[in-house]
Amino acid sequence: MARCEKLLDKAKNAPHNFRFDDLCKLAECYGWVAARHNRTSHRIYFNPDFPDRDGATMNFQDRNGKAKPTQIKQLLDAIAQLTDNNE
Repeated sequence: MARCEKLLDKAKNAPHNFRFDDLCKLAECYGWVAARHNRTSHRIYFNPDFPDRDGATMNFQDRNGKAKPTQIKQLLDAIAQLTDNNE
């Protein structure tokens, strides 16, 4: 879990310099599963255990190897919601 915690810290501290692949790995650390990837710049992730149906689906877009800061924020908000519900 140390790798996941490092990715989470990096996403929180440097969202404008976060790699797309790291965003996908971070989502997978917290239960999101790749639902669809059709050789485009978009990847769709789904978390069946997420308490809120709207946050269960995440859509990430690769922008020259970097993740979009708005999508990082969406994932961080969803992770915070997950960890709040587990406590």
